[in-house]
This record gives sequence, C-alpha cells and structure tokens, in this order.
Amino acid sequence: MRQAKPLRSILFVPGNREDRIRKAPRFQADALILDLEDAVALPDKANARPIVRRMVEELGRAGQTMMVRVNDFETGLTWADLDAVVCPELYCVMIPKVTGPEDVRRADTIIEFLERKHGLEVGTVLIYPVLETAQGMRQAYEVGTASRRVVHMGGLTGKDGDIARAIGFRWTDAGHEAFYYISKVLLDSRAANVPYPIGGRGWWDIQDLEGLRQEAIRTRDFGYTGMLLIHPSHVAIVNEVFTPTREEVAHWKELIAAVEKCEREGASVVTFNGAMVDTAHVKVARDLLAWASALGVA
Repeated sequence: MRQAKPLRSILFVPGNREDRIRKAPRFQADALILDLEDAVALPDKANARPIVRRMVEELGRAGQTMMVRVNDFETGLTWADLDAVVCPELYCVMIPKVTGPEDVRRADTIIEFLERKHGLEVGTVLIYPVLETAQGMRQAYEVGTASRRVVHMGGLTGKDGDIARAIGFRWTDAGHEAFYYISKVLLDSRAANVPYPIGGRGWWDIQDLEGLRQEAIRTRDFGYTGMLLIHPSHVAIVNEVFTPTREEVAHWKELIAAVEKCEREGASVVTFNGAMVDTAHVKVARDLLAWASALGVA
C-alpha cells in the first residue's frame, strides 16, 4: 500500500485546461486535484480524460503529488474516468458525493482491477472520499473503514453547494451551522484511522485573504491536517497555517525530554513550563512531532 502523505494544501485545477495545469506547480500546493467533475462540462469530459492522464504522468514524474476528482457513481462516468487516469504517478482519487461505504468499496474494486491490468502494485492508488450527501456524512465512520486505501477524508466543501442543499442549512461567514458536521466527520475519520483528514468548509471568497487565514486556523484547531483550495493565491497562507512553527517543534521536544528525565530519576510528578504533564502529553507531543517530521520541519 502506498504511504499516505500529510497534505496541507490541495489545489483544484480544471481537468480540461492543460495551460492552467502546467502552471499550477509553481504555486507550491502540496497536491493538485485535476478535476473531471464540476469544473468540466458534460460534453467535454471525454476530451478532458487524456489531458488529465498526460498531466498526471508528466507532473507526477517531476515530483508533484497528483490527485484526480472523478465523477460520482450516479453519473455513470466513474468507471471510464478511473480507466483513463489510473497510472503509477497517480497518488489518490477523490470520489465525490459519496453516499456510503459501498461507493468506496466499488471504487476500490475498480481501482484494483485497473492496477492489475496495468501491472501496478495493488494499493498504488489511494482513495479520498468526499462526504457531500446526508447519507454519506451520516455514515462517515463506515466510509472511512470501507477500504485501506482511504487515507484522506472530508466533508462539506462548497458554499451553498451539495451538502447545504442536502441538509438545508444556510451558509454563513461565521460557520456555526457547519460545526457539527465538521466535528462529526473529523471524529469518524480519526476513529477509522484515516491518517490525514482534510477540512472542511473551504474558502470561497478569493479576495478575502484574512478571512481565509482565520478559516484555516479554525480548521487546524478542529484537528484537520489540511484544506481544499480553489485559488492559487490561497496556497501560501494555508501552507503557513498548517506547518508547525519552530517554537512548537522545540516545545514538543523539550516536553518529551523533561518527562523522560523525570521518569529516569523516578519522580512521580513532572512539571514543565509551570504546568503538570504526564505520559499522555508525551504521546500527543510525539504524534505531533511525527506529523512535523513527515512535513520535513522537525
């Protein structure tokens, strides 16, 4: 099974726009999603598939992490999309509008067939289910455990989009209407051992960069490890917010060292920077250090 990557920023690019795809790596998003779904009109989807395949291979070989958003199963286009794009350079497939674990199992079966067909190791292509339906969100845990390929998962996505229509809430800047759904998907993702859940509401005001920063901070505070992005100008801010600072890394290392020193000395109470800490704090610090190390900053 391919190793999951910690992705802070995942930038959407229309799959039928080769010019935009070629420019996209310069913005330094951790991953690109070449979109065969909403960004491509129905008459153009068949023409977009070879473009996406060619760009996944070319940019993937150059070191860019490549993902593809295929069309959902209700469209009848998913098999053809997957057949066109499964290749060694494809890191992950985003499955939109997931209605339950069966969608993930179907995708898993098709991807495995295509991997074997092309002589790839089984598990080369990972799965990112997006929970944009009431049924899918209700079954988030079952979706997350439906396949070992699921290494990223998230819900919501678009202002006044599919999930708002499915549930009936009104989208607000404050975001209170979405907090339950954001929290539920995150809890179920963690319970399902999905290593890198991606939040949440996204950010749709291209010009409001301060609003984006606050949304990114809130998304990280919830416990997500990255965000989906629709505009290149958002990448740098999101990468910054989701990158542990030098001070945070130093704090985690010092905390671990302090507890280990006290344990060697047989002390029953450990204080660090004026606060009591114990082995639970050490486990958290080690997990966070592992995440920072995977990002290359520890």
